[in-house]
Amino acid sequence: MKVELAKTAGFCFGVKRAVDMVYEQVRRYEGRKIYTYGPIIHNEEVIKDLAKQGVKVIHSEEELAQIKEGVVVIRSHGVAKSVYDRMEEKGIICVDATCPFVKKIHDIVAKESEKGSHIVIIGDGAHPEVEGTRGWAGDRADVIQTHEEARQFVHENKSQKLCIVSQTTFNYNKFKDLVEIIEEKGYDIIVLNTICNATKERQEEARRIAGRVDAMVVIGDEHSSNTQKLFEICKNECLNTYYIQTLDDLDMNQLRSVETVGITAGASTPNIIIEEVQNYVRINF
Repeated sequence: MKVELAKTAGFCFGVKRAVDMVYEQVRRYEGRKIYTYGPIIHNEEVIKDLAKQGVKVIHSEEELAQIKEGVVVIRSHGVAKSVYDRMEEKGIICVDATCPFVKKIHDIVAKESEKGSHIVIIGDGAHPEVEGTRGWAGDRADVIQTHEEARQFVHENKSQKLCIVSQTTFNYNKFKDLVEIIEEKGYDIIVLNTICNATKERQEEARRIAGRVDAMVVIGDEHSSNTQKLFEICKNECLNTYYIQTLDDLDMNQLRSVETVGITAGASTPNIIIEEVQNYVRINF
C-alpha cells in the first residue's frame, strides 16, 4: 500500500507556541497554581497530559472570579477583552498564548469598531475563537456561517460601513462565497481575509491528496474546527474519508481493499499521534 502523509499535517505555529508556553509556565512557576482559560488547544490527549502536570482548565468568567492567585494562560483561540480586564482587576498573572493571527483579528475588530464600523464575522458562532473576537467588537457584531444566513443578513443602518473578517480556520472558498452574497446587498463594505495562511495551505494540500487516493484519513480532536473542515474538504474529493482522534479509532477493515491512502491532521494534533497512525498503516498493510 502507498501511504501519502500531508506535509502540513499537525501542529501549526500558533498551536505549538501555545502548548510550549503552558509547559514553560509549569517549569517556571513550580508549586504555584497554573490554569488555562479554556482548553489551550482542541486536543484531549494534550489536555490530559497537562492535567497530569497540575494544569487546570477554567471555562468562564464566573470560574475566573473564584481564583485568588496563580497563573492563567490565555488559550490559543483567544478571549474577549472583558477576560483580560477581569484578570487585571484581580492582579492575576496573565500569560497570553493567543495565536498571533487571532490577535491580529482582535486588533482589527477593535480599531474598526472604534471608527464606527459594524463588524461581521464569517465563522462558527459557537467556536471559542469567534466568541473571543466578538468580545472586541464593541456593542454588537453579526456572525455568519452558512449561505442561508448570508442571504438573510440585513443591516438596518445602510450608511454604516461593514467590516467583514473571518475565523482563522474557516474554509477559504466558502468565505469568498459568503462575502459575495453580502456584497450584492449594496452595503459599504471593507473585507479583510483573516484566514490563516497555514490553514489555507493545509486545506489545499488535503484537497489535492484526497483527489488522488483511494482512502483518506483525517486525524484530529472531535471538537477541532479546523479538523472538521479538513474532513469536509477531503470527503468531497474522496468518498472513503475517515475522521479519527487516535490510532484506536481507525477501523482496519476499511483500508484492506485500497491501494493508496492519504493522511492529514488538524492543527491541534500532536506529531506522535500522526506518526503512530502513519507507521501502523505502513507496517500492517
